[in-house]
Amino acid sequence: MTEKQKIAQCDWVDNSICNLIKELSPASEMINWDIAVITEIRLILQNLYVNELELCDEEEFYPSLDE
Repeated sequence: MTEKQKIAQCDWVDNSICNLIKELSPASEMINWDIAVITEIRLILQNLYVNELELCDEEEFYPSLDE
């Protein structure tokens, strides 16, 4: 996976989680992007997909980015 593809995957996961948070909200107030909350949910989902269901590995779900 290229660096550009890795970034796109990470962005897709983070944005999908943020959208889910907004869609599930019982309130009509605007919910702002909060990477701490998104990360907490992402780690739960990553554990589910990687460890419990064994559907993929960590790099497939949320690849590490080269710095």
